[in-house]
Amino acid sequence: MSLISAPEFQKRLADLPLATYQAGQTVFAAGSKTGLLLILKSGAVAIIKEAVEIAKVVEPGSVFGEMSALLGEPHTVEVRAVENSQFHVADAAMVMQDPVSLLYIATVMARRLEVTNEALYELKSQLKEGQPAEAVSKTLRQIEELLNDGGAAPPGKRRFFVKR
Repeated sequence: MSLISAPEFQKRLADLPLATYQAGQTVFAAGSKTGLLLILKSGAVAIIKEAVEIAKVVEPGSVFGEMSALLGEPHTVEVRAVENSQFHVADAAMVMQDPVSLLYIATVMARRLEVTNEALYELKSQLKEGQPAEAVSKTLRQIEELLNDGGAAPPGKRRFFVKR
């Protein structure tokens, strides 16, 4: 089975209903269990955990609610619209039975994990080497930037850390 691109996946979404959230409106509340997957069509959202914004996502095709659906657990973060945003709305149980959709979601999650692993490695290396606070702060800013694109940079355009 070949990998599916975001545009290919979005073609599959054409028949799904759309939901619009206004800036400031909660899309998913931490601790809730919706049974939905939302796929960003346009706009921007903040990912918030315990009142700390950990990422801002603007990439069309980004999927929200996938971890809750895969693990059968409540949402662990709040997703809040930071500008007017539109989403394709899918029943998580139905999507989880579609091999093409599952492959897309798995690819997105794998990229996110790859970015997180690289960032954690770099940060731990800097701390172990006793790097100055400025270098560690720069790495933390890079991690934030990577989280903001959701790890969605195409393979040829991924940003890797450079030790300072």
